[in-house]
Amino acid sequence: MAGLVMVGQGLTATADTTPNYVITTDATYPPFDFQDKNNQYVGIDQDILKEIAKREGFTYTLKPMSFNAATQSVTSDQADGVIAGMSITDERRQVFDFSTPYYKSGIAWAVSKDSKVKSLDDLRGKTVAIKTGTSGANYALSVQKKYGFKVTYFNDSETLYRDVINGNSVATFGDLPVLQYSIKNGTQLKVMNPKDPFEAGEYGFAVKKGGNAKLLASFNEGFAEIKKDGTYDKIVNKYLDASASTFTGNKANSTTVWGILTSNKKAFLDGLFETILLTVMGIFLASIWGIILGIMGISQNKLVRGTATTIIYIFRGLPMMVLAFFIYIGLPTAIGFKIPAFVAGVITLILNEGAYTGAFVRGGFEAVERGQMEAARSLGLSYGVAMRKVIMPQGIKIMVPSFINQFIITLKDTSILSAIGILELTQTGTLIVSRNSQGFKVWAIIAVIYLVVITLLTWLSNWVEKRTKA
Repeated sequence: MAGLVMVGQGLTATADTTPNYVITTDATYPPFDFQDKNNQYVGIDQDILKEIAKREGFTYTLKPMSFNAATQSVTSDQADGVIAGMSITDERRQVFDFSTPYYKSGIAWAVSKDSKVKSLDDLRGKTVAIKTGTSGANYALSVQKKYGFKVTYFNDSETLYRDVINGNSVATFGDLPVLQYSIKNGTQLKVMNPKDPFEAGEYGFAVKKGGNAKLLASFNEGFAEIKKDGTYDKIVNKYLDASASTFTGNKANSTTVWGILTSNKKAFLDGLFETILLTVMGIFLASIWGIILGIMGISQNKLVRGTATTIIYIFRGLPMMVLAFFIYIGLPTAIGFKIPAFVAGVITLILNEGAYTGAFVRGGFEAVERGQMEAARSLGLSYGVAMRKVIMPQGIKIMVPSFINQFIITLKDTSILSAIGILELTQTGTLIVSRNSQGFKVWAIIAVIYLVVITLLTWLSNWVEKRTKA
């Protein structure tokens, strides 16, 4: 009987020595990687990986995130391997070891259905949308100078397609099967070269160069088996030949607001729960850290005061996404051990929100009339006692609205953490949109959920403020 599997921290093993790997993927890349109508991760990549794992006797924990974050997770040892429709290139071979190629594709270009663009020459002086890190992006950049177009970058396919459909950019380049699947699913684009794709390339499963040789060997051996017995062809045909509704659900569940809401109710609730959990943990710990920084900021000791000022300056100045990537992807390389995405997200919130909290805490204490401290000291109270008994109670009352406001800001800032793969409310929306291509309706639902929660917090803020003034 198998023992308990430890997940989320790289290669582990059960009591019967079954290896468990962390595999990362871009979950917004149908038909290779996406969520189906049951919110399960499916696609050509996922079915191949599942079948190989079963045959080769290993288990894995899937970590979906943006493509760039997925590949960086492997190079920083946060994950053991990546399968994400990843093209094998000479540049990537410098940092990854690739499996036997498991899919051959070509590059197509597409425009909106009513576009008047007829040839690549018509792109001159116009803007082309590309998805970062993809073979389509690489091809577009290789011909950019020849055809004289500008480029704009996106991290997920649905936002990219919507940019072209809305006319902000005139075309996009991507893998032919990916574009064809999206169009089959209702995306209002047309492929300009369906029978003559550019630069046929190959996809591969990848591990960090020089690492995880056993996992790579298992993948290659398993792939050879499923290729030989016809399982591979069945997997590919399952996604390329089937109608999109097989995976997205019936039309009502995919295209109406009520259908999207009811068919994805659990996903929305889970995303909201993760958002609230991040917010509560983040603001609680950030408040503690911010209060410490605020007290340090009014210390009589210049070194302590300067340290607080420096910390506040640094973490208020860093963009939260940069900080999240540094903690989740950059820091593990330096310290030598992995940081789970949720932990990295909480640390990011503590450092960023704590810096802002520290600034207004310091300001709140400084807002108390100076005469209050002088009067307390004249009565024989020490500086520390005067702070605790006189200044802090008055200062905290001044800060209450700022604390509630910071709570609301933290709630909204959790959406940034979707970049490192945390499945909060925004990432939930991204996954649903990648499946049904209903960006406007899905994001409208997400926006309403955020507004409802923020409205409740605002009412709470007003109630607390009134109570503190009573």
